[in-house]
Amino acid sequence: MSGPILETRALAFHYPSGVRALDGVDLAFERGSRNAVLGANGAGKSTLFMLLNGVLRPSGGQVLLEGEPLDYGRKGLRRVRSKVGILFQDPDAQLVSADLREDVSFGPMNLGLDRATVKRRVEEALAATHLEALADRPVHALSYGQKRRAGIAGLLAMEPEVLILDEPAAGLDHRSQQEFFELLETLRLKGLTVIISTHSVDFAYAWADRVFVLEQGRLLAACDAPEFPEAFPGFGLGIPQVIELQRALEARGLPLGPARDHAGLLKAIQGLEFNAFSPI
Repeated sequence: MSGPILETRALAFHYPSGVRALDGVDLAFERGSRNAVLGANGAGKSTLFMLLNGVLRPSGGQVLLEGEPLDYGRKGLRRVRSKVGILFQDPDAQLVSADLREDVSFGPMNLGLDRATVKRRVEEALAATHLEALADRPVHALSYGQKRRAGIAGLLAMEPEVLILDEPAAGLDHRSQQEFFELLETLRLKGLTVIISTHSVDFAYAWADRVFVLEQGRLLAACDAPEFPEAFPGFGLGIPQVIELQRALEARGLPLGPARDHAGLLKAIQGLEFNAFSPI
């Protein structure tokens, strides 16, 4: 299918308090792409994500899924939730059952699937998130990082086409960050469209296909990740460290060409820069 899998047109949202969270935002996420959404606290990232999933309804403009405006009726929202999964910042907000296997099965069971299909989806989701050994553990006994992965397992069991992750590495220790990075690679190989909010320019540059910047509810810029250094210096986000390293080496007579073409540099920055994640 051609065209973006998910997009917004003149999207606006005002909270009842009068706060304008989004104002005229136009975005497009291509099928199978990796997308990073950058912005300071209060930029509108979390509100955008809840609009993309149908949790909130726009004050103006539209959200389109596969070219069609979202249908906010019960049947329409069920379709949206089956295709667009969202992981919120607080993992406890999405863990609803006593043990992990039961929690992961909650979503597909609500789709009305037969038991054999639900079981297959649950086991595949647990395997993808490396949680098989913890399947019968009470969810309250999981570590913070394990709860993050459990939330993603619950989404994967729904077999979505789009996965939205709101600051997914916030609060994770180094080992959990590395496990999460490996999980992102698994999702990429599955062909999912992944949208992540982050404060880390290093992660955005190294991982994403497309990068978007929000400020006070408006879209400031959007570009392909390789264009990042030229497109974003005016927004106070800084320059990715891998670019600084590349420039330093070139200044010493070691021209390397585009930084993203060099797996060694990217591996180094990917191994370090999950520490740059911070909560909204």
